[in-house]
Amino acid sequence: MVFTACLFKPLRRHVKMKRDLAYAIKSIRFDEDYHPSDSTRATTNFANLARGNRRQENLRNTFTMINNRFNALAHWDNPNADRYTVELDIITAEISIGDGRRADAFPLIEMLKPTILDRKNNTRIDGIAGNNFSSYVRDYDFSVLLPQHNEGRPQFSAPKDFGELHGNLFKRFVNSARYKEHFKKPPVICLSVSSSKTYYRTENEHPILGVEYRQDEFSATDQYFEKMGLRVRYFMPENSVAPLAFYFTGDLLNDYSTLELIGTISTMETFQRIYRPEIYNANSLAGKCYQPSLKHLDYSLPQIVYDREERGRLAAEQGKFAEEKLIKPYRDILEEWSTQHAA
Repeated sequence: MVFTACLFKPLRRHVKMKRDLAYAIKSIRFDEDYHPSDSTRATTNFANLARGNRRQENLRNTFTMINNRFNALAHWDNPNADRYTVELDIITAEISIGDGRRADAFPLIEMLKPTILDRKNNTRIDGIAGNNFSSYVRDYDFSVLLPQHNEGRPQFSAPKDFGELHGNLFKRFVNSARYKEHFKKPPVICLSVSSSKTYYRTENEHPILGVEYRQDEFSATDQYFEKMGLRVRYFMPENSVAPLAFYFTGDLLNDYSTLELIGTISTMETFQRIYRPEIYNANSLAGKCYQPSLKHLDYSLPQIVYDREERGRLAAEQGKFAEEKLIKPYRDILEEWSTQHAA
């Protein structure tokens, strides 16, 4: 992956630091004609699928899976299971430090935003921003900072302030005027459950999200997202084989409509079936006591090409890119801003 050098132009050191960061939002349609830009993180679900000789077939099959899953969950007044189509936009949040010139912008966060087309009523319905979540600073934290911190240590640990800068950057973005101009509701991020934890089925069942699971101890991802101001609950929707982790603020069960939740489930369950088929395309259902495993052998592969080893390697490369272009040149500014924000 070649990164564009002008993504983050170093500021002249005599420029006085602002006490806040400026956010900007860009949007591009994600469909079978999508080509990743040089500024897009190569490890994002959407960018990874849109490369190689089978890129268009990959994308077409992905959207078929999303639409089929959506219509299966939204089955009322939908006898032919074809009433709804999901459209996706890639949302990029950029930050600027200093005078806010375009050359100073760094692509901080990328998320997916669904729009639901109701073909029966010929209407378009906003989905929930969030879904997949990608971040250069998160790559830096997990692929650069964490290994550096543990080098030579007998027992694995995390730095005391691990994830705080990233969490403050995210919270400031969600509360910014820019975010509220574009989105009516807070984001919901949907990810895989952790393969290092055990999940227990409860008696609680939601009509759309499905059966709720709980666990006794948060995963590293759960703890990291908590610093972003996000709580987590785990649900296994109808006809799914494993629970999904939903990260949110507010009230997940009451703040969002039925179709909004279905948009998130259908989108992210599809991506998880592609990227973690051992868990989400398994041939057996999660039981009352469930331990996810990427070593599980009884699963089916979707007809989509995906290179997991390449994705892991690129995460490390992009973490180093964030270190070089953002963290090292502006560490003092970012640390001071983060401290002020937390206060």
